[in-house]
Amino acid sequence: MATTTKKKKKEISRPEIITAYMDYVLTEGHKPLTIYKFCKDTKITEAEFYSHFGSFKSLKQHVWLSLFEHTMVVLKKDKAYDTYPNKEKMLSFLFTFFELLTANRSYILFALHEHENMLQKLEQFKELRIYVKEFASELIEAGNDDKNYRITKNPVSIFSEGAWFQTLFLMKYWMNDNSPAFEKTDVAIEKSVTAIFDLLESSPLESILDFGKFLIKDKFAAA
Repeated sequence: MATTTKKKKKEISRPEIITAYMDYVLTEGHKPLTIYKFCKDTKITEAEFYSHFGSFKSLKQHVWLSLFEHTMVVLKKDKAYDTYPNKEKMLSFLFTFFELLTANRSYILFALHEHENMLQKLEQFKELRIYVKEFASELIEAGNDDKNYRITKNPVSIFSEGAWFQTLFLMKYWMNDNSPAFEKTDVAIEKSVTAIFDLLESSPLESILDFGKFLIKDKFAAA
């Protein structure tokens, strides 16, 4: 007598749930009312959802974390990346990160406009902030290792927080950028990174003035 074996259902992964959530909010125009409804509509069991996320808040934070992780995967594929100067590593990170934001622009704009309350808006960046600061800290510490005197070393906590605020600033700039292929955002990235690394190297004036002139010129052009 022939026997049949029941095919085991493939376990759904965290990225698959994230993709399902992003598709849902873009199709429906709002976030799901409940986890139950989201799971029912996307044919995911609640057990599968809760095996990866404790809430929608956790899921939304992981959307941003997955963008960071994907950025780092792309960077590490470049065998020459580890040999780049710290400034080039930061530029590569931001250019790649914003390429991913652009590839997911519809969801990103939805997520950033979902809440009027600033605290709720920033809450989704909780995980991303940690990892961006850790990435920046590694670059700053590497730069400090090359300095001979303690007085010339840069405070890691202050400058890593500055790198996070730089990321937020560029995100806000990118949201309002109407230039072809978001080329103005690319210029803003390059000039802001130059300004910060010149500051780290204690020669900031010219690049900061240049960045300031770029922002003023762009503001008047948009008026």
